[in-house]
This record gives sequence, C-alpha cells and structure tokens, in this order.
Amino acid sequence: MNLCDKKVSKIGFGTWKIGGGYWSADRTRDPQWIELLRYVYDRGINLFDTAEMYGGGHTEELVGQALKDYDEEEFTIITKVWNNHLSYDDVIKSAKASLRRLNVKLIDLYLIHWPSPSVPLRETIRAMEKLVDDGVVRCIGVSNFDVTLVQEAMEVSSRYQIEANEIEYSYVHREPEAQLIPFLERNNIKVIAYSPLGRGEISRDARLAEVAKRYGVTPIQVGLNYVARRAIPIPKASTKAHVDELAKVLEWDLKEEDYLHLSSSS
Repeated sequence: MNLCDKKVSKIGFGTWKIGGGYWSADRTRDPQWIELLRYVYDRGINLFDTAEMYGGGHTEELVGQALKDYDEEEFTIITKVWNNHLSYDDVIKSAKASLRRLNVKLIDLYLIHWPSPSVPLRETIRAMEKLVDDGVVRCIGVSNFDVTLVQEAMEVSSRYQIEANEIEYSYVHREPEAQLIPFLERNNIKVIAYSPLGRGEISRDARLAEVAKRYGVTPIQVGLNYVARRAIPIPKASTKAHVDELAKVLEWDLKEEDYLHLSSSS
C-alpha cells in the first residue's frame, strides 16, 4: 500500500492515550511508551497515527523520540489539527508546532481531525496547501468527513488532492461500506480506519471466531485483515504481546471466499 508516495505496512499503529489523553500530558510512562513504539516499528509496522490533541502534543513528542534513529523514508507519520485550530493562521501555527514536536523534516500526512461548523473549509484547505508549498507537509487529508464534506474538500482544494479520510471503521461498524467507502474509492482517496478493533467488540464476534479457527489465528487478526481489504487499519496496543498479535496480520491475507462470507453476514 502506498500513502503519500511512501510504502506503508498493511496496518498502522494508533497512538491515542500514549503519553496522555484529551489535551493533557502524562509523562509517568514515557520510557515504556518509547520502547513500545520502537518495538512496533521493529515488528514491521511503519505507519504511525497521532494528533496535536493527544496528550496536548506530548504523544507527538514520544513518536518523534521513538523514531529519531530511523530513516525518515522508512516510516510514515500522520498527525491531525484539532477543529478549534482551523482558521488559516492557526492551521499554519499548529502544523509547525507538530513538526517541531515530531522532530522530522516534514509531516507525511496532515489531516483535519474533525470538521468545524464555524470556519469555512476553503480557508482551512488553503492553509494546508500552503503547508505543502512550504515543505512542512507532504500531503493533506481529512478525518471524520462524510460524503458531502469530502466532496466540498475536493472542490476547494485547488492544487493538491485529498489523500485520505480517516474514519471509524471495523467489522462491527461497517456502515461506511454502504456509501462513504465506495465514494472514496471512486475518487482515489485512501481510507484510514480508526477503532478497527471495534473498541474490543471484534474479539467476541462469533463469525470472526469461526473464520479464525480455520486459519489458526485470533478473531482480532481476522477482523483487521477484513478491514485491510478496503482501508489501512490503525489499531492500538499497550503491550508487546498485543503488538505481536497485531503484527502477525502482516503475514497472511484473507481468502476471497472468507472475505465474501464475512462481508455478506449481517
């Protein structure tokens, strides 16, 4: 899979709750988090998803510290601007602050985290295109946008394409398959799936368990492989054992008949 002209692993890694929560930092486990993030990369997952809101920016710092000894061409970082920073000047300021915290040459993919009802999308996209022009950002995208909003984003982006839409999508939350994902696919916009483990629900899904038994794998691994057919899932993990379970998804694919069986089940 390619994202922003870089080769990325079939699944990425989400960093929400690493180093803090909603705009608040927690530095008590920094060494463990840095070690875990490096372990994720060493297990073959080279896409990391973060945001300025996570830990009030501290999560970005941890991602930057974890990856600082690796070649930037070998990993991809997604980060996001919060929806109270979507005015032109605030977008520029937020992106430069994220770049500083991540300690990389440029942000690979910069997303609008949530749409704003108060700032015109044209203004935000204009700032994001300026960031590409200035070499702060490699490419731009959106998150939590429905079909109408993605269409608007495409219309107001004059120089650069909308690379991706990051949305909630899992085997137990398949609503995007009806309209949103087909629309994104028709327009060559990548789907990035957050909460691809269905907030823990997929480990208890009987259909996934049935298929998992045939492959000798776990329901989580089947669920991630299902989502990976049409999206880049970005699961989270807090232990090396869980990272190992996620990384095994890189080693195999669902057979067509099993994918169709799962997709036809309601």
